[in-house]
Amino acid sequence: MPHRASRRDVICDAALDLAAEGGNHALTHRGIDARLELARGSTSYYYRTRQALVSAAIARLTQGSSESFRAALPAEPPRSAEEASALITGQLETLVVDRRRDVLARYALAVDAASEEILRVALASCLFSRPAATTLMDSLGAHDPDGAARDLIVLLEGMVFDLTYGSRALGTDTRFDDHREPVRQAIALWIGALCTR
Repeated sequence: MPHRASRRDVICDAALDLAAEGGNHALTHRGIDARLELARGSTSYYYRTRQALVSAAIARLTQGSSESFRAALPAEPPRSAEEASALITGQLETLVVDRRRDVLARYALAVDAASEEILRVALASCLFSRPAATTLMDSLGAHDPDGAARDLIVLLEGMVFDLTYGSRALGTDTRFDDHREPVRQAIALWIGALCTR
């Protein structure tokens, strides 16, 4: 039997949709009520304040990211920088193509999370897993797996931004396939450098 989303989950998904489409200012109780064709005040019943709504939306984003990441993990960790870079490139494609809404919502919600430590930490760690990156870098022989994991995530965060808003941004006339090999090569070089220092 398929899982039926709760009303709270539906509201949080609508919140993420609105943030992705219109920025953080588009995320309002009234906007969600209108989007879901709910009676005015319905969203406020579940989330009284905007802060509660933003917190719940970030929690939903984090939950979805964790589920997506776990589903993509291979049974065996990659044994080389080449294998790791191919796996990570696939994850980047998932983020900037299939989960584009989540990436855009994350950037939009960063404004709200900036002054709230708990939200900032949750948002900062929702796309990439530092423990998984540390395990990966350790298995590839990095001298300082935790430091190498942090550096790898910095690279990947930059790539996600570039593929979303930067010089390699995926528009209507570009596809991820156009960038796959340069991205994979850059990741492989970065991992190789991190594992030899």
